Amino acid sequence: MAASPFESAVYRELFCDAEVSERFSDRAEIVAWLRVEATLAKAQGSLGLIPADSSAAIVRVCSEIELEPSRLAAGTGRDGIPLPALVAELRAALDETHASYLHFGATTQDIMDTGLVLRLGEVCDIVEARLKLLLQALADLAEAHAELPLAARTRRMPATPTSFGAVTAAWGAPLLSEYEALAQLRPRLLRASLAGAAGNAAALGPRAGELRAAFARDLGLEAGDFCWHTDRSALARFASLLTRICAALARIAEDCLLGGAPEVGELHLAGGGGSSTMPHKQNPVQAETLASLFQLAAALDGAMTRALVHRQQRDGAAWMLEWHALPQICIATGRALQLGLKLITGLDVDPLRMRANLDGAQGLVYAEAFSFRLAAEMPRPDAQAQVKAWCAETVASGRSLAELAAEHFPAVDWGEIADPAAQLGDAPDQARQFAARARAL
Repeated sequence: MAASPFESAVYRELFCDAEVSERFSDRAEIVAWLRVEATLAKAQGSLGLIPADSSAAIVRVCSEIELEPSRLAAGTGRDGIPLPALVAELRAALDETHASYLHFGATTQDIMDTGLVLRLGEVCDIVEARLKLLLQALADLAEAHAELPLAARTRRMPATPTSFGAVTAAWGAPLLSEYEALAQLRPRLLRASLAGAAGNAAALGPRAGELRAAFARDLGLEAGDFCWHTDRSALARFASLLTRICAALARIAEDCLLGGAPEVGELHLAGGGGSSTMPHKQNPVQAETLASLFQLAAALDGAMTRALVHRQQRDGAAWMLEWHALPQICIATGRALQLGLKLITGLDVDPLRMRANLDGAQGLVYAEAFSFRLAAEMPRPDAQAQVKAWCAETVASGRSLAELAAEHFPAVDWGEIADPAAQLGDAPDQARQFAARARAL
């Protein structure tokens, strides 16, 4: 097995999202660094901070150079960071008079962090677009089944009737929240870094603020008010947001696994995988993979939290930990969103089995409704105790709860109460409200 299944020729079709993964390839990273170096030189040239011809030469070399990533390996192994090797390659391609103005006043972390957020901006675009598609699919499902009754289950046990549309709305509500949270986080996350070696911009000169603003504007990023060499909170928040998306998708997957079990049979999952020895098996691969991807993201999110502690004014160790964790969280989330959409659009709902499971519980799912109705005849604690006794007798005798209740209180129409449509509460409204919000995105 490869060190990472994301990069394995065997496992990548299962776990990897090629579109997100490409943003973390060596070539994509180098292209981002070159763009940052070129933008810095261009901004400095436009402000007269470096000679205009040197600015133009640096921009030209950064756009034309073809750099094999392996050429940076030895330098990275020696220095612990790849930028010194990159700068050396660029300087070798420049005339000596221009080479001294390359990377002028910046530090490695400025270039690498700014290159990272350029690529994270693209990841945000991908996540946002996929979330929107998924929310539309969930809206369709919620609206179509707004009034379809099934047994709600609490702590894995039948509880009361609800609607499958409300269940779907509960699946989608956290994803709707994260969609909105992503829009709010973007300005904080997508900030340029240009603060120099120790974060005080001393080498950038007295016009550092003006330069930073022009630099960020040309890159389509926020300039920010403070140096973030050691403030990694926006990256940690982004990792946490992605992990929460994975958690919401894993919750959907787990519910589908439970609802799709043959003994429940309320849901049928498309795209099952086969067994090497059991011809009847159709394993729920998509749902299982979603559950696994969340577990991975959650573990890596812990690493991003630990990496919040960047000591003093720069910290190599904590920074390196981000390099391991953040790309994998992004790739896992991208793949989870792909699988989540496939799972939802391929989900087959079985209304007859849902009704059969409701009816097959001997009416126990109406016990709460019965106790509230009986409270009109006696004090509520007594009503609850009476219905609890009927429930025990129902389990022991195999008779229905409504039948036992009718023997004791024949004047009450218990059959009317034991109607799932009468016990949905505001579940249909929840489904439709979610659908309306999702469609309004």
